[in-house]
Parts: sequence; C-alpha cells; structure tokens
Amino acid sequence: MHIPDGFLSARVAFGYAAVSALAVGAACYRLRAQRERGASALLGVSAAFVFAAQLVNFPVAVGTSGHLIGSALAGALLGLPAALLVMTAVIIVQCFVFADGGVFALGANVFNMALVGCVVGYCCYRLLCGAAPSPTRRVASVAFSGWCAAVAGAASCAAQLSLAGVVRLPVVLPAMLGVHGLIGVGEAVVSALVVASILRFRPELLEAGPSVAPSARPGSVAVAAGLGLSLAVAGVLAPLGYSAPDGLSRVLLALGLHPSVPSPLLASLAEYGLSGVVSGVLATLLAGCLGTLFLFGLCWLLALALVPRSPRSSEPARVAVESSG
Repeated sequence: MHIPDGFLSARVAFGYAAVSALAVGAACYRLRAQRERGASALLGVSAAFVFAAQLVNFPVAVGTSGHLIGSALAGALLGLPAALLVMTAVIIVQCFVFADGGVFALGANVFNMALVGCVVGYCCYRLLCGAAPSPTRRVASVAFSGWCAAVAGAASCAAQLSLAGVVRLPVVLPAMLGVHGLIGVGEAVVSALVVASILRFRPELLEAGPSVAPSARPGSVAVAAGLGLSLAVAGVLAPLGYSAPDGLSRVLLALGLHPSVPSPLLASLAEYGLSGVVSGVLATLLAGCLGTLFLFGLCWLLALALVPRSPRSSEPARVAVESSG
C-alpha cells in the first residue's frame, strides 16, 4: 500500500506529512512516559519481524499479491505509541533505503499504514478483547483487527488519491476495498498465528498490555530467537514470495496510472536487491536480511534513547537520605 511519487499533490502530501509528524511526536512523548527501558529489545524484535514479514508476498487473486502490514499485530503486542513508532520506522527505512513508496508521499504512507492502521487495529483489538480475554478470544480479536486495519488503510489511501485529483473516489474506493479486503484475510491469518505462538511460548508479553512488566521483558534468548525467526522469514520465505504486483499497484495499473521512477537514497538496495549480485534470489535474501538487522538495531536504539532510565536505582539512596535527615 506504499503510494509512489507522482500521484499526490503538494497540498495533500504536505498536509498528511504534518498530521503524521504530529502523531509520531505524540507517540514518542507517550512512550517516554509509559514504557520500561528494559522492554526496548521488544521494539527492535517487533520492527525486525514486521519488516521481514512484509517481504513475503502471497497471492490474493490472479496477477495480484498482498503482504502483511503488521500495524494491528504491533498494536496488540506493544500498545499504541510503541506500535506507531515501530511502523513509522519500518516505512521510513522502506522508503529511503529500498525505494518502496515515494519520498514525496512518505507522510501519506505513514498516515495510512502506521497511524490509521495502528489506531484502528489497536482500538478494535482492545474493544474485542475486553477486560479478561481468553487465549482464543485474543487470537480471534487480533485476526479481525488485522483485517479492519488493512481495509481502513486502503480506504484512507483511496481518499488521498481522490483529494489529489488523481481519480474519483467512487472509482478508486471500491477497487481498493475489494482487493484489500482479500489482503486483509491474509493479514488476519498471519496475525492470528503470531499471537497464538506468543500465547503458547511467552504469554506474559500480551498479558502485560501496553506497559511491559519487568517479568515480561524479553531475555537475551527470547530476543535472539525473535531476531532469528525474522531473519529466517526474510532469508527463506521472502525470495519464494508471489512476484505479482501488490494491491495498490494492481489498482493503479487497472486505472491506467503509472508511477514515476523511484530515486532511493541507497540505490544499491532499490527494489530489495543488491547491485553486483547476479542471482535475484540471493540479492533479495541479502537485502532482506540487511534490512531486518538494520531495523532491529534502529528501533532498539530509538527505544533506549526515548525511554529515560528507571528511577528505581536511585530510590534506596533517596529514602536513606530522607530517613537520616
């Protein structure tokens, strides 16, 4: 659902960029207030997995593919502020490093997949889960939330194209909702499988909710396992993915609209390939693994920078001083 350059007007692009920047800034502020510093690795693992899973395209119709967006899944695991930060980081790296989505349309893409996707997915998940959900209810909730997030993001994308004067809303909206309604089914299945696996092996990560308790912090073994799984997805499954155009690309082609030529910051990784590597499969494998590792480190460091150190270590000293006085 990455909008390429050449479709959005300056008014629409900058307007959505401003809204997205405000939302990401608010998420960073909330993240400083509510999260534990020890949970920073969870953000890195989540970003790595979302990026890797987005590389795996699956067929949804003849000549059309889809892939996981991951906003509802991130919201269920991390809470809304952290999920928005993770999704924004993934979209920015995809844009500047891999030429996936236009630089001019970056704010609109963040709005659709990060802001709309995370807000709709997280709110649906929390509403359906209730106060004390069973594991089955959690899995069903994240599946439905993933479908809702995919469809909501597609509707927002259609509205942006209409506002920019590219195509009329009654034409593009049914096309976007139709194909992304099918993609949302794949989103629901993948999200449900991931949450079911977490409930089986690390249920405390979901039970703790948006604020991860010390006992729920992923240890080094869990972090290594999560990163290893993400690398396996990027290195093994991504090269085997369905190579047909994704939902947005198929809709644009059907409407006779063609994107401009991308101009990535790092041309050697454009379109998830590596210059100088003859084999396309090997290039996709290497580019996917490099992107997975980069996002893991980036989001881990961002979380460490945003979340202040816990004051618990200074609490005993403060109490001792007060008691002596």
